[in-house]
Amino acid sequence: MITEAQARSALDAVIDPELDEPITDLGFVRSLEVSGASVTVHLRLPTSFCSPNFAYLMASDAKDALSALPGAGEVAVFLDDHHDSDLINRGLAADAGYRGTFGDEAEDSLADLRAIFRRKAHTAAMERVLTALLRANRELREEDLHDVVLGDLPPGAATAALLRRREALGLDTAPSAFVLVDDDGNRYPRSEVPLRLRFARSIRISIDGNSHFCRGLLRTRYPESAADQSPVKEKVS
Repeated sequence: MITEAQARSALDAVIDPELDEPITDLGFVRSLEVSGASVTVHLRLPTSFCSPNFAYLMASDAKDALSALPGAGEVAVFLDDHHDSDLINRGLAADAGYRGTFGDEAEDSLADLRAIFRRKAHTAAMERVLTALLRANRELREEDLHDVVLGDLPPGAATAALLRRREALGLDTAPSAFVLVDDDGNRYPRSEVPLRLRFARSIRISIDGNSHFCRGLLRTRYPESAADQSPVKEKVS
């Protein structure tokens, strides 16, 4: 047997790939029912035309997270009110996988899709900690960020988030590792630091803006979802 608290905790680890936030914080979990070892979850999204790729990835991750719980039996995950709900729900029920669900319509492998958004999440997390350093030390110049290592970062949620993003990409998480790196862990030339920081900031602003927009759309579509959304955590802007 598993408990509702265990199931909820498992869903907390399921991340919207585009918004880089847990689906539980966003209010995407419409209902959760636990009966003995069986779990049934219904998910909802801000619009009926949200990307089918993202919708499937979240629903599939939710099923995987719940199925991995010790003692879990039958796990059923349903996506409600989406234009591809029937297709996605059939694929989930049959454990058909991404390509088995979408067939010729599958644009990329699920691993490729996930990797794209992991890289974006890392870039945004990197920008948050570096911008925070600049604000905390007005004598620090953008070019000086070239030499900042993980050990220079203050403890806290932003640093912890960056370490998780680096680990997901297989990047070095040692205190001596440089912070400002590309997706493969390579340092940028010092002269490019201001440009790279601006690029990273544009990605972070895009993610944060989309999150705010999607939260509002969900509340408009499902007014009751406001009670299920967690307050937006303070972020560097």
